[in-house]
Amino acid sequence: MDQINNNPNRVAVIGASGYGGLQTIRLLKEHPFFQISYLAGKKTAYTKWNELCPFLYLDDNPTIQPIDIEKIASTSDFAVLSLPNGLSSQLSPELVDLNVRVIDLSADYRYRSLDQWNKIYTKETEEDIRNDYDLCSSAIYGLPEWNEQNISKAKLVASPGCFPTASLLLLIPFLKQGLIENDGIIIDAKSGTSGGGREPKEHLLLSEASESICPYGVIGHRHTSEIEQELSLVSGTTINLQFTPHLVPMVRGILCTVYARLRDPCLTAEDCKTVLEAIYRDHKSIEILPVGTYPKTKWVRNTNKALLSVQVDKRTGRIVLMSVIDNLLKGQAGQAIQSLNLMSGQSSESGLPLNSYYP
Repeated sequence: MDQINNNPNRVAVIGASGYGGLQTIRLLKEHPFFQISYLAGKKTAYTKWNELCPFLYLDDNPTIQPIDIEKIASTSDFAVLSLPNGLSSQLSPELVDLNVRVIDLSADYRYRSLDQWNKIYTKETEEDIRNDYDLCSSAIYGLPEWNEQNISKAKLVASPGCFPTASLLLLIPFLKQGLIENDGIIIDAKSGTSGGGREPKEHLLLSEASESICPYGVIGHRHTSEIEQELSLVSGTTINLQFTPHLVPMVRGILCTVYARLRDPCLTAEDCKTVLEAIYRDHKSIEILPVGTYPKTKWVRNTNKALLSVQVDKRTGRIVLMSVIDNLLKGQAGQAIQSLNLMSGQSSESGLPLNSYYP
């Protein structure tokens, strides 16, 4: 904003006009506790917000500012960074040093090891050389249902990717309890086109994506290693899995179907449902569906809800786990607000939409 905001819970949104930034601003605008203190962008700098985004009206019609670390620090207690991979790491070290608590929506701090990030994000590594090893190792992985205490004290939270969120919510309970085998895990995931961001891309054009469904990143998708990292930490052993994403001709939503082999072939679907219910009973963003009811992406659209479902195939000894989330909310901005809530001492779901507008 043009004036410094004296509210002690001031939030800057950097990368304001991208999909992640837009969702974050919408949630903050309606939040009972936080106040937007600074909007920044690169291509949209010096543009009035209401002229750029008349569909998301802000009363004071702020001017989008250039990215200026000193101004962010002087106006804000928190900064949500919704920026391309590689750019957040150019800002976060200085922001943290200036006592701004950061929630990063990119992949820059999702890996505990900077060497691992360099290995996976090779294109970004070529453009900018990073040396923030300590910040990488100290950043907190922002999956609120599993890292609440660490998030509440964090200086820097790395929000998970949308595919990892939908996958980890399913797999962590069963790996942590030792109920499934560590090897042979298969994740089949499907995402709407908004997962590709707001920048124009040929394969996301209506004439390219409509009336079609296709796999992509079949071998070596970047989110594979992120999922494997978190599951390896939970299980205490190296996890290697198969992950295949698909592009579906819809705007929002992720459907994730996971296949794993049960250690105890006597376990029923009801037993496995009870496991999920016990673990997530205090988490309002997670709902466990009855056995035989399978989730639809439309049921969670425009909400921070994750719907989970489980089935067991006695013939093969496999468990089939299913989840749906809105990739822009529980898979991105909504989950970031969950972390922001925890960092400011509020309940995780404060100010977040949990009921869908159906149909």
